Amino acid sequence: MSRKVNCLDHAVIENFFGSLKPELLYLRTFQSLDEFCQELAAYLEYYNHNRIKEKLNGLSPVQYRIQSGFAA
Repeated sequence: MSRKVNCLDHAVIENFFGSLKPELLYLRTFQSLDEFCQELAAYLEYYNHNRIKEKLNGLSPVQYRIQSGFAA
């Protein structure tokens, strides 16, 4: 049997979608699903490799993992 969920279980994905919506979805209208998928892939690349986070000492998530020794 699984445990009861709490408010912190979805915090990471809620934070991601909180960034995705105003930075990508609300800015434009997509002409096709393929166009949306391409833009989403580009946004994910930006989000993980270029977007700096103050919480991560001004590093991108990938840079922070490499610096911390968590990179696989």
